[in-house]
Amino acid sequence: MPLYGQVIIGPPGCGKTTYCDEMSKYLQELGRQVAIINIDPANDSLCYKAAIDISELITVEDVMDYVNLGPNGALIYCIEYLEKRLDWLLEKLRKLTGYYLFFDCPGQVEIYTHHNSMKNIMSAIKNELDLRLCCVQLIDCHYCSDPGKYISALLMCTSTMYQMELPHVNILSKIDIAVKHKSKLLFNLDFYTDVLSLDHLLDALQNDPHTSRYHRLNKAIVSLIEGQNIVSFLPLNVKDKRTLELVRKNIDRANGYIFNPEENRNAEMLNSIMQLDINDLTLDVLEDLPKSNSSDKMMQN
Repeated sequence: MPLYGQVIIGPPGCGKTTYCDEMSKYLQELGRQVAIINIDPANDSLCYKAAIDISELITVEDVMDYVNLGPNGALIYCIEYLEKRLDWLLEKLRKLTGYYLFFDCPGQVEIYTHHNSMKNIMSAIKNELDLRLCCVQLIDCHYCSDPGKYISALLMCTSTMYQMELPHVNILSKIDIAVKHKSKLLFNLDFYTDVLSLDHLLDALQNDPHTSRYHRLNKAIVSLIEGQNIVSFLPLNVKDKRTLELVRKNIDRANGYIFNPEENRNAEMLNSIMQLDINDLTLDVLEDLPKSNSSDKMMQN
């Protein structure tokens, strides 16, 4: 039987470790056996019990002390070291037969946008263990409040989707904060989740004295993102089981996870209790924001 799992990535502070903890608890409620693997050598304050922890092999602090590197260089050194010592990780993963796996990854984005070690690690694990992986990229919803940051996030997501070469789900995390402060957004929140016409963001950038001088560059980046047309987002509040269920369904579809009968029964029961309507969930989460006529886009590559 194949194994299934998620590779949790995203910038620092986007909520990767919290997501691993809350989503793993939700899946356990459904009856799924879950194991979390921490492969962030800088994460020394885990809110979950890790089945495997890279700190047993190497840490950023040790590398900074003994190799005399800064924090960013030390983190890349650790990931390259893990790639060379992959047998250590594979040996531990083979003991997790029957578990659904979460890989809690570092927040240094270049590891996923153009550095090859993380891609090579996941590719080797996938092939060695017959592991069906989905890459889950979290983006903090505060990026929506700044057109420049939002476009940068879209560009990063596009690059990561090509680099990692895995089925991919993009998530706007901490969506409850965006709903609470929606007056600070230029557009309705579904504009950002569905990645609607970015020309409106160009107009906003042109009206900002700090970004107007880069109009040609901004226009070229927007054209690139719209030309690829592979990025859209799911909203997530880890304390709201409706959004956890929406994310869970999309990820299971992306990596081809097959439910066992007990999980099916538990999922149907939870959906009934939550009165969950998957088709309307996004707009339901956005409270009283006006509905858009945009069509939903799949969240996988």
